[in-house]
Amino acid sequence: MNEINTKNSNLKTIPIFLAFLCMGFGDVVGPLVSLVKDTFDVSNFQAFFMTFSGFIMFGVLSIPIGLLQDKKGKKYIMNLGLIIAFLGLIIPVFNGMYGPTSDLTIAGENKFYILLFSILLLGAGATTLQVVGNPIMRDVSPEGRYSSNLSFAQAVKAIGSSLGFLLPPIAVQFFSLDWTLLFPVYSALILINLIWFNATGFKESKKESHFAATLSSCFMLLRNPYVLLMVLGIFLYVGAEVSMSSGVPILMKEKFGIVKFGLWVSWALFFLPILVGRFIGGLILRRLRAQLFLLMTVVLSLVGLLLLFLNMEALTFIGIIMIGLGFANIFPLIFSITVDKMPERSNELSGLMVTAIVGGAILPPIMGKVADLTSITVGFVVPLLSIIYILFVSLKIFRS
Repeated sequence: MNEINTKNSNLKTIPIFLAFLCMGFGDVVGPLVSLVKDTFDVSNFQAFFMTFSGFIMFGVLSIPIGLLQDKKGKKYIMNLGLIIAFLGLIIPVFNGMYGPTSDLTIAGENKFYILLFSILLLGAGATTLQVVGNPIMRDVSPEGRYSSNLSFAQAVKAIGSSLGFLLPPIAVQFFSLDWTLLFPVYSALILINLIWFNATGFKESKKESHFAATLSSCFMLLRNPYVLLMVLGIFLYVGAEVSMSSGVPILMKEKFGIVKFGLWVSWALFFLPILVGRFIGGLILRRLRAQLFLLMTVVLSLVGLLLLFLNMEALTFIGIIMIGLGFANIFPLIFSITVDKMPERSNELSGLMVTAIVGGAILPPIMGKVADLTSITVGFVVPLLSIIYILFVSLKIFRS
């Protein structure tokens, strides 16, 4: 009987992990920056504005979605997020943004704005999935395994993020198609997730909070210095990660002349270490205290970022790999440490911390402007300063 229950539990967990995969599609704005820059011939600032379109909905929708989740439940919100993301992804398909590269140059300006709107909806769907995904993972995690399972889920999310780097060169090289192949592929995977999730009959745990969450109760949490510290940490970390994923392909092209397979090289240097680091992190967290592991990963990230400014190709590549490994577990660690401290406020904390993902909309355009005024290398000062703050946060957590 126990074996049957375990198998049923695993079947219900798979679509939740798949939802994290689909959540990663929102990170397509990272590689899209370099693709849009080349396709539409725009400045760094304009190209980096793509990240604003993708991440602004985290700032707008996260708390309202968290409140709606408190009333309607996690299953309702999961379905809502998948549907919104699906609608966003099929818009480019029905507007001719799927085919040979040359087709994209026709009515290019109109298609640029269509793309911005599509990414806006995809960001809204990813926001909704992010709000519901982290608490749902807590529902299905055995006691003491939440940080570990969340790291594994973030590793699955990194696979979804990686497709934005891996598929466009494949589309061009082997199928003579444009990078917009991403849209029908993403749409199909989200549709599969939507059907699978509803077929398994997921049942969420009962509310742990003794009162209903409100907009006021969410913002009241920010009066807690600990919560404010962690929310700002999420804001700066996500801004740093999106700045890196957007800036590395441009760095490969402008500084090292790597053009044809620039996205693959960028993925191998940055997102592959993130993917590997999250799987390894899930194992390490079964034996190592989360607070200590957070400090270790932040120090590794900081050293990697400093290597980017030495203007040596080998050290730059090593630095990017170190940043990827360091970045791998920062988000799930900050999130899980905070929620584990106040589990009865998980919906409100989830809404606040997912709101902080809006850092991915704010920091990359700043990095783009700095890069326009100086160089792409100097632009990496933006993520460097962000990680210095997170080092302060991790030291404070470790000491307490």
